[in-house]
Amino acid sequence: MTKSGRDAYKDELAKLAASNSQIVCIEADLGGKNHPFGQQHPDRFFNLGIAELAGIDMAAGLAEAGYVPFFSTFAAFAALRASESVKLTMGYMGKNVKVVAAYGGVSGGWFGTTHHALEDIAVIQSFQNIRIACPHGEQETRKVIQEAAVSEEPYYIRLSRNDAFESLYRDEDASCRDMLVHGTKPAGGSKLCIISVGEQATELCKQIIQEDDSIVHAHLCYVDIQSLQSYAEQLRVLSDRLLVVEEHRATGSTASYLALLLPTHQVYAHHCGEEWPIYGGTHAEVLDYLGFGIEPLKQQILTIAGGSDVFSSSKT
Repeated sequence: MTKSGRDAYKDELAKLAASNSQIVCIEADLGGKNHPFGQQHPDRFFNLGIAELAGIDMAAGLAEAGYVPFFSTFAAFAALRASESVKLTMGYMGKNVKVVAAYGGVSGGWFGTTHHALEDIAVIQSFQNIRIACPHGEQETRKVIQEAAVSEEPYYIRLSRNDAFESLYRDEDASCRDMLVHGTKPAGGSKLCIISVGEQATELCKQIIQEDDSIVHAHLCYVDIQSLQSYAEQLRVLSDRLLVVEEHRATGSTASYLALLLPTHQVYAHHCGEEWPIYGGTHAEVLDYLGFGIEPLKQQILTIAGGSDVFSSSKT
Protein backbone atom coordinates (compact mmCIF):
# COMPACT_ATOMS: atom_id res chain seq x y z
CA MET A 1 0.00 0.00 0.00
CA THR A 2 1.38 3.38 -1.02
CA LYS A 3 2.15 5.64 1.92
CA SER A 4 1.52 9.37 2.10
CA GLY A 5 4.60 11.57 2.08
CA ARG A 6 4.13 12.27 5.77
CA ASP A 7 4.02 8.58 6.67
CA ALA A 8 6.88 7.80 4.27
CA TYR A 9 8.99 10.40 6.09
CA LYS A 10 8.37 8.84 9.50
CA ASP A 11 9.08 5.34 8.25
CA GLU A 12 12.19 6.26 6.28
CA LEU A 13 13.72 8.34 9.08
CA ALA A 14 13.26 5.47 11.54
CA LYS A 15 15.01 3.13 9.11
CA LEU A 16 17.91 5.52 8.55
CA ALA A 17 18.34 6.03 12.29
CA ALA A 18 18.98 2.31 12.74
CA SER A 19 22.35 2.72 11.03
CA ASN A 20 23.02 6.36 11.95
CA SER A 21 23.06 7.01 15.68
CA GLN A 22 23.35 10.78 15.12
CA ILE A 23 19.85 11.17 13.70
CA VAL A 24 17.39 12.73 16.15
CA CYS A 25 13.64 13.20 15.60
CA ILE A 26 11.80 16.16 17.14
CA GLU A 27 8.03 16.60 16.80
CA ALA A 28 5.69 19.46 17.61
CA ASP A 29 2.85 17.25 18.85
CA LEU A 30 1.67 15.93 15.50
CA GLY A 31 3.59 12.67 15.19
CA GLY A 32 0.94 10.46 16.73
CA LYS A 33 1.35 7.97 19.56
CA ASN A 34 2.55 5.22 17.20
CA HIS A 35 5.31 7.20 15.53
CA PRO A 36 7.75 4.56 14.19
CA PHE A 37 10.79 6.60 15.23
CA GLY A 38 9.48 6.94 18.77
CA GLN A 39 8.80 3.22 18.95
CA GLN A 40 12.15 2.14 17.51
CA HIS A 41 14.45 4.85 18.91
CA PRO A 42 12.73 6.29 22.01
CA ASP A 43 15.97 7.75 23.40
CA ARG A 44 16.30 9.98 20.32
CA PHE A 45 12.64 10.99 19.95
CA PHE A 46 11.38 14.24 21.49
CA ASN A 47 7.81 15.59 21.39
CA LEU A 48 8.07 19.26 22.36
CA GLY A 49 4.42 20.13 21.85
CA ILE A 50 3.49 23.44 20.27
CA ALA A 51 6.87 25.12 20.82
CA GLU A 52 8.13 25.65 17.29
CA LEU A 53 10.72 28.35 17.95
CA ALA A 54 12.14 26.34 20.82
CA GLY A 55 12.15 23.26 18.60
CA ILE A 56 14.27 24.97 15.92
CA ASP A 57 16.66 26.37 18.53
CA MET A 58 16.95 22.99 20.22
CA ALA A 59 17.65 21.38 16.84
CA ALA A 60 20.35 23.97 16.15
CA GLY A 61 22.03 23.09 19.44
CA LEU A 62 21.92 19.39 18.61
CA ALA A 63 23.38 20.11 15.16
CA GLU A 64 26.21 22.07 16.76
CA ALA A 65 26.95 18.98 18.89
CA GLY A 66 27.22 16.81 15.78
CA TYR A 67 23.72 15.35 15.64
CA VAL A 68 21.43 15.39 12.58
CA PRO A 69 18.10 16.69 13.91
CA PHE A 70 14.86 16.40 11.96
CA PHE A 71 12.14 18.69 13.28
CA SER A 72 8.57 18.27 12.07
CA THR A 73 5.55 20.53 12.43
CA PHE A 74 2.85 22.20 10.31
CA ALA A 75 4.33 24.13 7.38
CA ALA A 76 2.52 27.28 8.51
CA PHE A 77 4.15 27.11 11.93
CA ALA A 78 7.60 26.10 10.66
CA ALA A 79 7.86 28.86 8.06
CA LEU A 80 5.91 31.60 9.83
CA ARG A 81 5.67 31.12 13.59
CA ALA A 82 9.28 29.92 13.81
CA SER A 83 10.58 32.12 11.00
CA GLU A 84 13.06 34.14 13.07
CA SER A 85 14.73 31.02 14.41
CA VAL A 86 14.77 29.44 10.94
CA LYS A 87 16.29 32.61 9.49
CA LEU A 88 19.04 32.91 12.08
CA THR A 89 19.98 29.30 12.83
CA MET A 90 19.50 27.79 9.37
CA GLY A 91 19.79 30.66 6.89
CA TYR A 92 22.38 32.84 8.60
CA MET A 93 24.41 30.32 10.63
CA GLY A 94 23.80 27.36 8.31
CA LYS A 95 23.16 24.84 11.07
CA ASN A 96 22.52 21.29 9.89
CA VAL A 97 18.82 21.27 10.78
CA LYS A 98 16.19 19.46 8.71
CA VAL A 99 12.69 20.93 8.94
CA VAL A 100 9.98 18.58 7.70
CA ALA A 101 6.93 20.76 7.11
CA ALA A 102 3.77 18.69 6.79
CA TYR A 103 0.35 20.11 5.88
CA GLY A 104 1.87 22.22 3.11
CA GLY A 105 -0.42 24.36 0.99
CA VAL A 106 -4.05 23.83 1.97
CA SER A 107 -3.70 20.10 2.59
CA GLY A 108 -4.90 20.70 6.16
CA GLY A 109 -8.36 21.23 4.70
CA TRP A 110 -10.76 21.49 7.64
CA PHE A 111 -8.04 22.85 9.95
CA GLY A 112 -8.66 26.20 8.29
CA THR A 113 -6.71 29.30 7.36
CA THR A 114 -4.53 29.34 10.47
CA HIS A 115 -3.09 25.95 9.51
CA HIS A 116 -2.73 26.55 5.77
CA ALA A 117 0.61 27.51 4.20
CA LEU A 118 0.50 29.28 0.86
CA GLU A 119 3.42 31.60 1.62
CA ASP A 120 6.01 29.25 3.06
CA ILE A 121 8.23 28.72 0.01
CA ALA A 122 8.49 32.49 -0.49
CA VAL A 123 9.47 32.95 3.16
CA ILE A 124 12.11 30.21 3.22
CA GLN A 125 13.56 31.19 -0.18
CA SER A 126 14.16 34.70 1.10
CA PHE A 127 16.44 33.42 3.89
CA GLN A 128 18.98 31.95 1.43
CA ASN A 129 21.21 28.89 1.92
CA ILE A 130 18.35 26.54 2.86
CA ARG A 131 17.56 23.63 0.55
CA ILE A 132 13.83 23.53 -0.22
CA ALA A 133 12.34 20.23 -1.36
CA CYS A 134 8.74 19.57 -2.41
CA PRO A 135 8.73 15.83 -3.14
CA HIS A 136 5.95 14.08 -5.02
CA GLY A 137 4.83 10.68 -3.77
CA GLU A 138 6.29 8.06 -1.48
CA GLN A 139 9.44 7.12 -3.38
CA GLU A 140 10.59 10.68 -3.98
CA THR A 141 9.87 11.61 -0.36
CA ARG A 142 12.00 8.72 0.87
CA LYS A 143 14.81 9.75 -1.47
CA VAL A 144 14.71 13.35 -0.23
CA ILE A 145 14.90 12.18 3.41
CA GLN A 146 17.90 10.03 2.49
CA GLU A 147 19.59 12.97 0.77
CA ALA A 148 18.87 15.30 3.67
CA ALA A 149 20.24 12.84 6.22
CA VAL A 150 23.68 12.72 4.57
CA SER A 151 23.85 16.39 3.61
CA GLU A 152 25.34 19.01 5.93
CA GLU A 153 23.02 21.68 4.55
CA PRO A 154 19.90 22.96 6.31
CA TYR A 155 16.72 21.62 4.70
CA TYR A 156 13.06 22.64 4.46
CA ILE A 157 11.01 19.68 3.20
CA ARG A 158 7.40 20.49 2.32
CA LEU A 159 4.89 17.64 2.55
CA SER A 160 1.12 17.37 2.34
CA ARG A 161 -1.11 15.69 4.90
CA ASN A 162 -2.57 12.34 3.81
CA ASP A 163 -2.20 12.37 0.01
CA ALA A 164 -0.64 9.13 -1.25
CA PHE A 165 0.85 8.98 -4.75
CA GLU A 166 3.28 6.89 -6.73
CA SER A 167 6.29 9.05 -7.55
CA LEU A 168 7.36 9.73 -11.10
CA TYR A 169 10.03 7.30 -12.27
CA ARG A 170 13.56 8.26 -11.31
CA ASP A 171 16.67 6.09 -11.70
CA GLU A 172 17.62 4.54 -8.37
CA ASP A 173 20.99 6.30 -8.34
CA ALA A 174 19.66 9.66 -9.53
CA SER A 175 19.37 12.57 -7.13
CA CYS A 176 16.08 14.34 -6.54
CA ARG A 177 18.02 17.49 -7.40
CA ASP A 178 17.88 16.39 -11.04
CA MET A 179 15.00 17.81 -13.04
CA LEU A 180 12.70 15.16 -14.51
CA VAL A 181 11.43 15.84 -18.02
CA HIS A 182 8.49 13.94 -19.52
CA GLY A 183 7.64 14.31 -23.16
CA THR A 184 9.81 14.94 -26.20
CA LYS A 185 10.40 18.39 -27.54
CA PRO A 186 8.96 18.48 -31.10
CA ALA A 187 11.27 19.46 -33.97
CA GLY A 188 9.55 22.81 -34.24
CA GLY A 189 9.76 23.42 -30.51
CA SER A 190 7.25 22.69 -27.79
CA LYS A 191 4.34 25.10 -27.64
CA LEU A 192 4.49 24.99 -23.86
CA CYS A 193 6.44 23.47 -20.98
CA ILE A 194 4.49 22.91 -17.78
CA ILE A 195 6.58 22.79 -14.60
CA SER A 196 5.25 20.99 -11.54
CA VAL A 197 6.19 21.68 -7.93
CA GLY A 198 4.68 19.51 -5.20
CA GLU A 199 2.20 16.65 -5.15
CA GLN A 200 -1.09 18.12 -6.32
CA ALA A 201 0.62 20.12 -9.05
CA THR A 202 2.48 17.08 -10.35
CA GLU A 203 -0.70 15.02 -10.47
CA LEU A 204 -2.37 17.77 -12.53
CA CYS A 205 0.58 17.94 -14.92
CA LYS A 206 0.59 14.16 -15.35
CA GLN A 207 -3.02 14.38 -16.47
CA ILE A 208 -2.29 17.23 -18.88
CA ILE A 209 0.48 15.43 -20.77
CA GLN A 210 -1.63 12.29 -20.98
CA GLU A 211 -4.16 14.36 -22.93
CA ASP A 212 -1.71 16.38 -25.04
CA ASP A 213 1.67 14.86 -25.82
CA SER A 214 2.94 18.02 -27.52
CA ILE A 215 3.27 19.66 -24.10
CA VAL A 216 6.48 18.96 -22.20
CA HIS A 217 6.37 18.37 -18.43
CA ALA A 218 9.33 19.27 -16.20
CA HIS A 219 9.08 18.15 -12.58
CA LEU A 220 11.11 20.03 -9.96
CA CYS A 221 11.61 18.55 -6.51
CA TYR A 222 14.09 21.14 -5.19
CA VAL A 223 13.04 24.79 -5.53
CA ASP A 224 15.55 26.75 -3.46
CA ILE A 225 17.32 29.55 -5.33
CA GLN A 226 20.51 27.56 -5.98
CA SER A 227 18.54 24.65 -7.44
CA LEU A 228 16.41 26.89 -9.65
CA GLN A 229 19.57 28.51 -10.98
CA SER A 230 20.88 25.06 -11.89
CA TYR A 231 17.69 24.26 -13.85
CA ALA A 232 17.62 27.50 -15.82
CA GLU A 233 19.61 26.37 -18.86
CA GLN A 234 17.64 23.12 -19.19
CA LEU A 235 14.34 24.98 -18.98
CA ARG A 236 15.54 27.60 -21.45
CA VAL A 237 15.67 25.09 -24.32
CA LEU A 238 12.43 23.23 -23.57
CA SER A 239 10.11 26.02 -24.64
CA ASP A 240 9.82 29.79 -24.88
CA ARG A 241 6.70 29.56 -22.73
CA LEU A 242 6.79 28.08 -19.24
CA LEU A 243 3.80 27.48 -16.98
CA VAL A 244 4.64 26.71 -13.36
CA VAL A 245 1.97 24.75 -11.46
CA GLU A 246 2.38 25.15 -7.71
CA GLU A 247 0.14 25.00 -4.62
CA HIS A 248 1.28 28.40 -3.41
CA ARG A 249 0.47 32.07 -3.81
CA ALA A 250 1.76 33.90 -6.89
CA THR A 251 3.80 36.24 -4.71
CA GLY A 252 7.21 34.73 -4.05
CA SER A 253 6.39 31.59 -5.99
CA THR A 254 8.76 29.44 -8.01
CA ALA A 255 7.40 31.10 -11.15
CA SER A 256 8.37 34.54 -9.90
CA TYR A 257 12.00 33.57 -9.44
CA LEU A 258 12.18 31.69 -12.75
CA ALA A 259 10.91 34.85 -14.44
CA LEU A 260 13.95 36.68 -13.06
CA LEU A 261 16.29 33.91 -14.23
CA LEU A 262 14.75 33.70 -17.72
CA PRO A 263 13.91 37.30 -18.73
CA THR A 264 13.53 36.42 -22.44
CA HIS A 265 10.93 33.73 -21.72
CA GLN A 266 7.24 34.02 -21.03
CA VAL A 267 6.74 32.59 -17.53
CA TYR A 268 3.21 31.97 -16.27
CA ALA A 269 1.84 30.42 -13.09
CA HIS A 270 -1.12 28.27 -12.12
CA HIS A 271 -1.34 29.05 -8.43
CA CYS A 272 -3.75 29.50 -5.53
CA GLY A 273 -4.43 33.18 -6.09
CA GLU A 274 -4.31 35.87 -3.47
CA GLU A 275 -7.57 35.10 -1.67
CA TRP A 276 -7.61 33.76 1.88
CA PRO A 277 -9.06 30.22 2.01
CA ILE A 278 -11.60 31.22 4.65
CA TYR A 279 -13.96 28.27 4.21
CA GLY A 280 -13.22 24.84 5.63
CA GLY A 281 -13.44 21.72 3.52
CA THR A 282 -11.41 18.85 2.19
CA HIS A 283 -8.08 19.49 0.51
CA ALA A 284 -9.75 19.20 -2.89
CA GLU A 285 -12.61 21.50 -1.92
CA VAL A 286 -10.29 24.24 -0.68
CA LEU A 287 -8.17 24.00 -3.82
CA ASP A 288 -11.33 24.26 -5.93
CA TYR A 289 -12.39 27.36 -3.99
CA LEU A 290 -9.00 28.90 -4.78
CA GLY A 291 -9.28 28.09 -8.50
CA PHE A 292 -6.51 25.48 -8.51
CA GLY A 293 -7.42 22.37 -10.47
CA ILE A 294 -7.53 20.53 -13.75
CA GLU A 295 -10.27 22.52 -15.52
CA PRO A 296 -8.86 25.97 -14.63
CA LEU A 297 -5.41 24.70 -15.65
CA LYS A 298 -6.69 23.48 -19.00
CA GLN A 299 -8.34 26.82 -19.65
CA GLN A 300 -5.13 28.62 -18.77
CA ILE A 301 -3.17 26.41 -21.16
CA LEU A 302 -5.67 27.14 -23.94
CA THR A 303 -5.24 30.86 -23.32
CA ILE A 304 -1.43 30.67 -23.30
CA ALA A 305 -0.87 28.19 -26.12
CA GLY A 306 -3.79 29.35 -28.22
CA GLY A 307 -5.54 27.47 -30.98
CA SER A 308 -8.03 24.66 -30.90
CA ASP A 309 -5.29 22.03 -31.40
CA VAL A 310 -4.43 22.06 -27.71
CA PHE A 311 -5.41 18.68 -26.24
CA SER A 312 -6.25 17.48 -29.75
CA SER A 313 -3.47 14.86 -29.68
CA SER A 314 -5.09 12.98 -26.83
CA LYS A 315 -3.77 9.54 -26.05
CA THR A 316 -6.31 6.75 -25.96
